[in-house]
Amino acid sequence: MSTVIIPIVLAGLYGVVMFQFSAWSLKRQLSKQSNPLLDPNLDKIMIKFANVLEVEKIRLNIFETEPINGLAAPDGRIFITRGFYKKYQNGEITVDEIASVVAHELGHVALGHIRRRMIDFSGQNAVRAALGAVLSRLVPGLGGFIAGIIGNLLMAKLSRRDEYEADEYASALLIKSGIGVEPQISMFKKLEKISNMQGSVPAWMMSHPPTHKRIESIKINHAKIYNR
Repeated sequence: MSTVIIPIVLAGLYGVVMFQFSAWSLKRQLSKQSNPLLDPNLDKIMIKFANVLEVEKIRLNIFETEPINGLAAPDGRIFITRGFYKKYQNGEITVDEIASVVAHELGHVALGHIRRRMIDFSGQNAVRAALGAVLSRLVPGLGGFIAGIIGNLLMAKLSRRDEYEADEYASALLIKSGIGVEPQISMFKKLEKISNMQGSVPAWMMSHPPTHKRIESIKINHAKIYNR
């Protein structure tokens, strides 16, 4: 029994260590390549967000990298990439649309997704080790490969769950701030064109849900909020 249990425990511990190292590395990179984002129009919306959330201030940072993205650091800081901000400066994205991305990242922080992902990542490693041990006996030579695929699918499913939850949080924050969900919906449509989010990867394997499903979910949540 110990020959099975020990590798699973070690795999889980390895996942914790690797996640912590990745989080530390990301925080270090963000600190070196970012500065406070000072934008009068965005600042006005951040004041609205802060009032709704009953916090003193929401600080934004700009991450000096070209890929279009918004992200929440493990320590709770919110970042918009330079490439994303350029789209806003060029008029391709509105201030309300970029604020909807900030609201989404605030959702990841408020809902504890970063900590949960550490647990999920550790669990994924444990599942892969357990399946690998079993499947290697049933399918010699392919057991580890199959276990890896199953582990990746599990992680993708958990990640999609987090994205839906952060979308719902963002919708509620945008509505309470007097902005509404229209910019959130239009932002997704633009992101799909700008960054080719879905590509050729099957939707069920993506770490982010398909755009049309996220929009459908936002509309459903919007209706629920107004029907309360």
